[in-house]
Amino acid sequence: MSIITLQSVKKDLGIKEILKDASFSLDVTDKVGLIGANGSGKSTLLKIIAGLETIDSGQILVNSGSKIIYLPQQPDVDENRTVLEQVFADSGEQMALVREYEGLSDKLAHYPEDSQLMSHLSVVMQRMDSTGAWELETNAKIILTKLGIADFDVKVGTLSGGYRKRIVLATALLAEPDVLLMDEPTNHLDALSVEWLQSYLSRYRGALFVITHDRYFLDKVTNRIIEIDRGDIYTYTGNYSYYLEKKALAQEYAVSSQRKHQGALRRELEWLKRGPKARSTKQKARTDRVHAMRDTELKQAQGKVDISTVSRRIGKKVIELNNISKAYDGSTLINNFTYEFSPEDRIGIIGANGAGKSTLMKVITRQIQPDSGNVEIGSTIHIGYFDQHSEDLLTALNENQRVIDYIKEEGEFLQIADGTKITASQMLERFLFLGSQQYAPICKLSGGEKRRLFLLRLLISAPNVLILDEPTNDLDVQTLAILEEYLEDFTGCVIVVSHDRYFLDRTIDTIFALEEGGYIKQYPGNYSVYLDYKKAEEAQQEILNTKEKSKTVTYEKVTSPEIEAKKRRRLSNWEKREFEQLEGKIAKLEEEKASVEKALVTATPGNYSQVQKLYGQVELLKQVIDVATERWLELAEMDS
Repeated sequence: MSIITLQSVKKDLGIKEILKDASFSLDVTDKVGLIGANGSGKSTLLKIIAGLETIDSGQILVNSGSKIIYLPQQPDVDENRTVLEQVFADSGEQMALVREYEGLSDKLAHYPEDSQLMSHLSVVMQRMDSTGAWELETNAKIILTKLGIADFDVKVGTLSGGYRKRIVLATALLAEPDVLLMDEPTNHLDALSVEWLQSYLSRYRGALFVITHDRYFLDKVTNRIIEIDRGDIYTYTGNYSYYLEKKALAQEYAVSSQRKHQGALRRELEWLKRGPKARSTKQKARTDRVHAMRDTELKQAQGKVDISTVSRRIGKKVIELNNISKAYDGSTLINNFTYEFSPEDRIGIIGANGAGKSTLMKVITRQIQPDSGNVEIGSTIHIGYFDQHSEDLLTALNENQRVIDYIKEEGEFLQIADGTKITASQMLERFLFLGSQQYAPICKLSGGEKRRLFLLRLLISAPNVLILDEPTNDLDVQTLAILEEYLEDFTGCVIVVSHDRYFLDRTIDTIFALEEGGYIKQYPGNYSVYLDYKKAEEAQQEILNTKEKSKTVTYEKVTSPEIEAKKRRRLSNWEKREFEQLEGKIAKLEEEKASVEKALVTATPGNYSQVQKLYGQVELLKQVIDVATERWLELAEMDS
């Protein structure tokens, strides 16, 4: 059944036609990935569906009563709310019932004989049972924890933009809408959080319409791909891998049709030039057909970014870090780290948000000084630095400057990899800045187009060391694929900070993992290999923990003022109810895990996708059970 239907929708932004005649529907089971080049109108289409952007013509039909939530790239929040208050903002009746229940419970504590209060409380409790309000706070805390947020009472206004987006994401997931519209939800999430979100959304019961550059995410979550290509809409039933297969076939067919059309047109034109001697009706029809063929415009295949810039010679000495340390506000981000980068290095830097990845980049590039140690840069080194922060990008770009003038600052003629020189305009065309767009002010570009323009300027400056801090944010999947190919052939050192697992797998061969205390641990291989190392380490640690528990050693009981305070504080009525509900919930989760594990054992041999899906479900259930059990133990200790 369709929830949303677009019929012949048109949208023109003046300098660009976003939608020519768009028609498609979104069904209740759809998990749609929306892709297209930067500036093609992906975010605009999402806003149109959300009702935040008008259309020029056509109509949009939405099933009455459908709950739609839109998660933009830069969401608005109430800075005066706590994390939990913000998360509950869209919970509607559930949260209202919880607050009403708490208020009535407080009154009954003072007036226990009031029969009217007791009757009212009984009605509220029944409504909470029917709406599932009892599990609201537990679910919220589980979701927030999985997204890397541990402090639920901190004010939203004190948090970074990345953490604010996580809170809004948790709010949207908790609301469980019929349709969830998401614009780049994986931006600002670390790899572990992305994997959790991927697993969560793959089981999500509502319809999903998502823009993302994360190709692993698209492959695992979506069952349908919609592509915007110069105002036209193309639909592919299947995930991202299926889309790539069908897209390649479609392009081959388009090229073949183009050749056939050109061959037929050439033969017909030759006949026309010879001139028919008699103007019979048959010959007149053939003449008309020639003119029609000549006037037919076949749509060319979508252009792609062409990166073929030169790079400078790189010497033996690249960058040397000697015992560097850096701390902020008493928190050590880098602890006595030493490393000598080589010309062939392909380094991927990973770590939780706030671990110090960007700080390490800025120390390497000497934008900030370490607290101790020193950084030495070779005399032949020319660093190209791509910063993740949009405010720094906007500072580097003069919004009123024309696109072509920005590139001409590097030269009227630019040398490419094969040694030839091309004009600045031709270079812009290779980066999909066509025609009048080259003479438009930079402020007219979309966020992704600005990042692509900045990347072009960076690459034509011929760096021999590339430092890319979250390069995948806001770049379309086509540009990312070409950038990955460029990095494979790049004759210099590459240092990448990224949460994009696919990008890391394709571009790096060593992982620097920033761990607690500012320590940086090195792992050989790409990100997938790193995950294998981590799983092996965790398995080994689990064995050691099991052996330790089996020892019959008497330990002195250790307490802390915080634990004692929790034990002394009585459970609130809400916490008592949560405590009672959790035990049954954990039992149900254990039953579900056992059922999935059984299905995993009996899975069809060789059916890799089925096994992988079941394994992911088991791992997710383990995580949910762990979080719920920790909460139950905490409440049990307070209740003792």
